[in-house]
Amino acid sequence: MSFRLQPAPPARLNRCQLFGPGSRTQLFAKMAASAADVINLDLEDSVAPDDKEQARRNIIQAIDDIDWGNKTLSVRINGLDTPYWYRDVVDLLEQAGDRLDQIMIPKAGCAADIYAVDALVTAIERAKGRKKPISFEVIIETAAGISHVEEIAASSPRLQAMSLGAADFAASMGMATTGIGGTQENYYMAREGQKYWSDPWHWAQTAIVAACRTHGVLPVDGPFGDFSDEDGFRAQALRSATLGMVGKWAIHPSQIALANEVFSPSDAAVTEAREIIAAMDQAQKSGAGAAVYKGRLVDIASIRQAEVIVRQAEMISAGA
Repeated sequence: MSFRLQPAPPARLNRCQLFGPGSRTQLFAKMAASAADVINLDLEDSVAPDDKEQARRNIIQAIDDIDWGNKTLSVRINGLDTPYWYRDVVDLLEQAGDRLDQIMIPKAGCAADIYAVDALVTAIERAKGRKKPISFEVIIETAAGISHVEEIAASSPRLQAMSLGAADFAASMGMATTGIGGTQENYYMAREGQKYWSDPWHWAQTAIVAACRTHGVLPVDGPFGDFSDEDGFRAQALRSATLGMVGKWAIHPSQIALANEVFSPSDAAVTEAREIIAAMDQAQKSGAGAAVYKGRLVDIASIRQAEVIVRQAEMISAGA
């Protein structure tokens, strides 16, 4: 391993990020009462241009008025190619209280995008004497974003999470699909007359996970558009979790429980992880560098894997 150790990501739950438009105030209390770990109040794509200013006012009031519990509270600002984003940042930080945790930056294309928002946020925090620094999350949803994914992951100490935005990503890449996430009908392999559907997002997710893990950022899977397809959502989430992502977006309340289920380790997995750690602890006490657990070899790498599971279980237990 490099002598530059891989930094640990933020120690917080991020199994499900629930999105809701800033223009629909009736949803805010329901979102706060949900089982999602992260709440994303949206000023971008789900809000019509004529509603942007009112949605911003709605969110500022809701940040202070609603009890958000122990959830991470984030607001997705408008893209840096629009005339709205700077006012989103200024009004949020000058008018909303310290309960706001995070700003989501959409369509991040390079490190300079994050630097621009960081400079504005830092100036406002200093001018207003804000006590709690705002953290960032970004969405990779363009060809430029995936091309510069590692520099984006390293762009700011404020950065805590990175998501894949499949719909805009597909449009930017010129992909022949109108689906949002999941397998695609024409993306398949054939063998002996049978079709096997592959995952067209796999390579982008892997790039995001690698960049995030290198720089101590949480990698998150984005939306799954067909909220009537629970099996499809679960399958996509399982693939994402297997690749190393920590959670997934929910664009409908029905997806919250599915995300929490997939990104929470089972009781059996936690028990096995604890047993692996105990077996290796015993082996090390006896001078051995590895141990045999249920007929298979476990070593230091096995401990690292097991510790990830145990830490996740402990955070879930603490947040319950």
